[in-house]
Amino acid sequence: MPDRETVLAALDALRDPKTGQGLVAAGLVQGLVVAEDRAGFVMEVAAGDTALYAPVRDAAEAALKALPGMAKVSVVLTAETTPATKPARTASLSPQAVDQTRPKAPVATDRPAHVRRVLAVASGKGGVGKSTVAVNLAAAFAARGLSTGILDADVYGPSIPTMLGVSGKPEYHDGMMEPHVAHGLKAMSVGLLTQASDAMIWRGPMASQALTQMLTQTRWGTEDAPLDILVVDLPPGTGDVQLTLIQKTPLDGAVIVTTPQEVALADARRAHTLFEKVGVPTLGLIENMSGDVFGRGGGEAEAGRLGIHCLGDLPLDAALRQGGDAGVPVVVGDPDGEIAARFAGFAEALAKKLGL
Repeated sequence: MPDRETVLAALDALRDPKTGQGLVAAGLVQGLVVAEDRAGFVMEVAAGDTALYAPVRDAAEAALKALPGMAKVSVVLTAETTPATKPARTASLSPQAVDQTRPKAPVATDRPAHVRRVLAVASGKGGVGKSTVAVNLAAAFAARGLSTGILDADVYGPSIPTMLGVSGKPEYHDGMMEPHVAHGLKAMSVGLLTQASDAMIWRGPMASQALTQMLTQTRWGTEDAPLDILVVDLPPGTGDVQLTLIQKTPLDGAVIVTTPQEVALADARRAHTLFEKVGVPTLGLIENMSGDVFGRGGGEAEAGRLGIHCLGDLPLDAALRQGGDAGVPVVVGDPDGEIAARFAGFAEALAKKLGL
């Protein structure tokens, strides 16, 4: 098994095309993971330099694969963003001037090429079944005949590959990644770029860049066959990844997933507040794990307080968990069952709101 020093030496033998230094010396090897028979890292370059460094990424992958005992390699190429220019310092600032120096809500640039609608699935709190809902909701859209993709934006805890039963690094063609296709869905996840057991020890900017790459450098659709809807499975919270998504693409709406108890509802409020502040409509709330264990009705009551639509509830059902573990969403595995019918209702209501 190659050790970390051997991996670093192999990478430093490659040259940075701009500085002529080795990749390690040039600071291009970030978040390096070396474990058992695999290695991976992130190569972050200046905006606009991805085409220049694509051959370097390929050479780095080839160099690592050539090491004895190295079976699996992943090199993620991302482009850094330029921070906004800081305001000039002055002797004294009026309250109005101080207010102008505060960060403003991010302004979306453009949606991914050939994608008609982008729908975020958020929770605010982890462990409420958000990814399970996102996968089955996407499958329900596909069952309606819509061309559907799903983006796993939870870069620290990706679960979509397991829930869809897909694995393996995506192929590159003409500088674009080809998404995996499973159960009629186009899927992309950082879990397809790394190994399942790898820990993503990334700071916020690196996580944001990984999301940006998956969002904008994946061939979701074509001019002749556009993607009708891209479902984005967000991580818990209201941090860097959420703001990056809002900044990088216009969101057509968001769905909030919660469980009935107050501790989850409080975080659901925060997620709704985030979208409200940046002008993204919350199209509905789904109460998951409804029943005797966690109670029921909390989601519907909270939706009423927030003035948003409660799409419905989902019982605490073993079939949902089993489908996710098996890589076959319950909407696909049991299309005539009660759970699939509920997701069909969610998809129908959302498709109408989105004009699909």
